[in-house]
Amino acid sequence: MVYAALEPKESVYVEHEGDGRYRFVYYLQTQDGKRMPIFQVTMSLSVGGIGMMKEDVTFVGAPMLSREAALAVMRAFLVPEDMGTPAGAVALRGGTNFQTPTGWDTVYTSILNMIERPVAPMLAVRVETDWYAHETEFRYVLQPGEGITIEHSIPIGQVFFVPREEITMRGCTSEELKAIEKSQQEFSSHKAAAVQKTSYGLSYSPHYLRQSRTQKD
Repeated sequence: MVYAALEPKESVYVEHEGDGRYRFVYYLQTQDGKRMPIFQVTMSLSVGGIGMMKEDVTFVGAPMLSREAALAVMRAFLVPEDMGTPAGAVALRGGTNFQTPTGWDTVYTSILNMIERPVAPMLAVRVETDWYAHETEFRYVLQPGEGITIEHSIPIGQVFFVPREEITMRGCTSEELKAIEKSQQEFSSHKAAAVQKTSYGLSYSPHYLRQSRTQKD
């Protein structure tokens, strides 16, 4: 799991307003535990993605930092150069970068098995990180009006590492097919023999867990 570079009292909100406009809001937690907005940055992309991005900074109350410092804070959590590609994309910057051993790549993806709705789609990417510590970035694609809240304890994405090696596909021989079918039948038989009932009347089999632990031992 990868998190943003936030302190426990910090949080941010990123929203796609539509028509190439994005809103970034930076919050600090007060002593009574409430979130207080400090400033916001409205980013407007040029038509067709050609030209400079317009960045408007608005402070809530008396400014606590300069405009340049506020934009630097925003860039600690976003990659403005990658915003809007494709339309609605929000590029979140991870707080940890990775460099892998020779021959290993890093895959950047959304959080696997995250089933809470709504879940914004994300562009997964595989990068050669053995010769360069690639900056960690997770690019989610939002609909107009959608936003993402980023907090210290909530991961913004997930990475895993895979070896860069050739994969050769071939058909199984008849002997290999018979061995596969035999192993499937044996597994099903042992799984059925180990079925247990919970106190709620549900049935389950711990055979896979037991076998997995045996293999590790």
